[in-house]
Amino acid sequence: MNIHEFQEKLLSEAVNANFKEAEIFYKKTESFRCMIFEGEIDTYETSEEGGLGFRGLHNGKMGYAYTEKIEEASIPFLIESAIANADVLDEDDGTDIFEGSDSYNDHGFYSEELADVPTADKIELIKSIEKKVLAYDPRIVTLNYCALQEFNEDRILANNKGLSLNEKKNGIIVFISAVVKEGDEMKTGMVREMTRDYKSLDADKIAKEVAEEALSHLGEKSIPTKKYPVIMRHDAAASLLATFTAIFSAENTQKDQSLLKGKVGTDIASSVFTLIDDPFQAESIMGANFDGEGVATKKQTIVSKGKLETLLHNRKTAKKDGVETTGHAHKESYKGTLSVAPINLYISPGAKSKQELIESVEEGVLITDLAGLHSGASTISGDFSVAATGFYIKDGKVASPVKQMTIAGNYYDYMKNIVETASDLEFAPGGYGSPSLLVKELSVTVD
Repeated sequence: MNIHEFQEKLLSEAVNANFKEAEIFYKKTESFRCMIFEGEIDTYETSEEGGLGFRGLHNGKMGYAYTEKIEEASIPFLIESAIANADVLDEDDGTDIFEGSDSYNDHGFYSEELADVPTADKIELIKSIEKKVLAYDPRIVTLNYCALQEFNEDRILANNKGLSLNEKKNGIIVFISAVVKEGDEMKTGMVREMTRDYKSLDADKIAKEVAEEALSHLGEKSIPTKKYPVIMRHDAAASLLATFTAIFSAENTQKDQSLLKGKVGTDIASSVFTLIDDPFQAESIMGANFDGEGVATKKQTIVSKGKLETLLHNRKTAKKDGVETTGHAHKESYKGTLSVAPINLYISPGAKSKQELIESVEEGVLITDLAGLHSGASTISGDFSVAATGFYIKDGKVASPVKQMTIAGNYYDYMKNIVETASDLEFAPGGYGSPSLLVKELSVTVD
């Protein structure tokens, strides 16, 4: 029994079992990962995960169930489990099944060309990158990791109201981390490339980038502990945005877990800060034409020149706040319940280059990497204190790498203190992007 036959029969049987509304959500993910060490395959993994989630309105209450087995015997199991699940609920939670949007984009998130690249070619690519990195400079002693990962995802959402949506997505990510040694000093540098365009992966370019990144951290020096103007490089800025994305969720404001509650329509950031969620952003390998409830997605401005235009909503949070959903219902897997999450959330880039930002700073710090974000950041208060890697800026030039630092601040203040955004917008694999940002000041503690 294929998935389409299964969903039709399940929805039909659900109606016969007195479900007023019924929906299926199917998701299947296949991935391939290969790690290379000293020219040989160190790890080779393939995985497949998938299943179907069912939810339906029975006696006024929404019940849930899921299965990994797409076979006829699973149909009565799903129906009986959902009924039992609905029966134990104390009251109706206010959710219902969406009948569908008026129209949907048909943006493509799947590359047939990438899917057709032989696995052997991908392995040769990653081997080639390792070889080129090691040959780049005698101070490069080894690679922490040299990995390539590819994913393919199928997603289907259908219900008894006539809605039937499906989508395919794929992408490839290369992770390289090099170790360099000079005297007693050892440093690392990491580069990550992600794309659906396999031909864009240039082994020479990637090798040079990771080698230069690692070598640039040699010769570290200490600087005084104090508040400095800080340039958050695009990747560090994207990491911090990803950590604090929860503050923009209406689900969290309604639970009093975000200080943005009641702030829609007010200024929450500097005038150079514009935050956009674009499901069709070409620079990211994430994307979606419909959200976890089947609502059509669209490009939206969350913060416009510092003003909070909207929070991220699913249909339940939108109903509670008396607004329209923004199409950000999120289902992590077929097992999950609905939550709220962005698709491709990024800070809008400016006109100046990162180099021009550096040249504008008399004395400051360039941050290139952050560590400990999960333990060192509070999305409720906005406070953060995290380990950082970076460089000392003096008279508009990068003077030296800095010994292990800790940077501390508050994300709500951070947004207000962004002085300028650079033009170098880049995305992380999770769908979070940022250009480099010049921040008025942050506390920098040097160990």
